[in-house]
Amino acid sequence: MSCWPRYPTFYETNTWVWLAELSRKAGGNVDLGSVDRAEWDAIAALGFDAVWLMGVWERSPAGIAVANKNSRLQQTFRRELPDYRPEDNVGSPYCIRRYKVDAHLGGPDGLARARNHLADRGLRLVLDFVPNHVAPDHPWVMEHPEYFIQGSGDDLATDPVSYMNVNGTAIACGKDPYFPAWPDVLQLNAFHPGLRSAAERTVSIPASEYWIDLIGGIKRSHPEFFFCIAEAYWDLEWELQQQGFAFCYDKRLYDRLEHDNAGSVRLHLCADQVYQNRLLRFLENHDEQRAASAFSPAKQRAAALITYALPGARLFHEGQFEGRKIWLPVFLARRPEEPLDRAIQEFYQKLLLTIARPAFKEGDWTLCESSGWPDNPTHENIVACSWKKGDERYLIIVRPER
Repeated sequence: MSCWPRYPTFYETNTWVWLAELSRKAGGNVDLGSVDRAEWDAIAALGFDAVWLMGVWERSPAGIAVANKNSRLQQTFRRELPDYRPEDNVGSPYCIRRYKVDAHLGGPDGLARARNHLADRGLRLVLDFVPNHVAPDHPWVMEHPEYFIQGSGDDLATDPVSYMNVNGTAIACGKDPYFPAWPDVLQLNAFHPGLRSAAERTVSIPASEYWIDLIGGIKRSHPEFFFCIAEAYWDLEWELQQQGFAFCYDKRLYDRLEHDNAGSVRLHLCADQVYQNRLLRFLENHDEQRAASAFSPAKQRAAALITYALPGARLFHEGQFEGRKIWLPVFLARRPEEPLDRAIQEFYQKLLLTIARPAFKEGDWTLCESSGWPDNPTHENIVACSWKKGDERYLIIVRPER
C-alpha cells in the first residue's frame, strides 16, 4: 500500500451494531469474514484512508453483569432504545476480556479476511488498544494481580465505588481523573515492569515512559505499524504527540464549535502549525452526541466545513452522513430505526468529494486574517482559511452559527 497522505480521513463504525444490521438485511449471520464485497466497496467509494472497526475485542461477561445491575446505565439503555431487552447489552467494547477478536464477530480469521478486503481497496485498518484498564475477568486479574493499582481494606470500606474486592485484594477501578470510577473495569499500573512487558507482547515489544517504550519498540520490529490516534483529553495532546502518536483528538475544537463563538475558534486555530497538523478533527464519535442532535442543521454544516477543512486527520462516524440523532451506548448490540436526512447526506457527499482533492490531502493550509472597521465588527463572526497545492487554490469562509 502507498504511504499515508499528509492529512488522512478515518471512518469509524460500531462493529457489533454494523454486523447486526448487515445480518438482518442478509437474513442470516454476517461476521467480519463474510461481509459482502459490495459493503466494502461502498465504504471505499467514500474516499477514506482507513476504517476504524471499533469494538472488535472479546467482551466481558463480568462487565455485562455489572452493567445489568447499574440502574443509571439501564435507564440510559431504555431511553436510547425504547424496546430494550436484556440481551441487547453485550458489554462495553472497552471492558476487554481478552485482546482476541470476539467469536461473535468472526474471531481472528474473520478480522484477517476483513483486513484483506480493506487492503485490496487501498484502505488501512484501525483497532482499539486500551492501556489503562481491563475487565474484572481478564486473565491478568487472577494470574498477575501485581499488574494492577491496589488498595487496602480501608479503601474498600471507605470508597467501595473506586475499589473492587478480588479474592481478598482491593484493586482500583478504572477512572477518569475528574469523574467517578467506572465499575466494570480494573486500573492497570503502567509503572509495573511486568505489565509493560505484557503490553508489549499484547500489541506485538517496550522499557521508561510507557508510550515511548511501547511505540519505539514496536516500530523497530514493525516499522509499518502506525499508532495513529490517541483519544487524548485534559491538555495532553502535545505530550502524546511527542511520545509517538501520529494524531490526537482535538476535543478543544469540538467544544468551542459547540459552545463558543467564531473568535474562540479562530484563537484555537492560531496554535503552532506542527501541532495543528497532528490533531484529529471530528464532529462526532462513539463518545460524543450525534452531530445532528448537538447542532442545528445550519450550525452542523458550518461546524463541519470548519472541522473538515483543517489540517490534521479527519474522523467521520458511521451514521453521521445519514443524520442519525440517537447516541447509542457502546454496550448495546442494536439501535432504533431513524429516518434518513437526505439534505445532510447530500451535504456530506459534496464535502467528502471536496476534501478528497489533493490540496486537502497534501497541500498547505493557512488561517486567513479578517478585519473590519470600528463601527462594524461583523468580521469577528467569520472563520476563513485557504488551501493550496500547485495550481489548486481553495478559500473557505464560514460564519459559525450560534
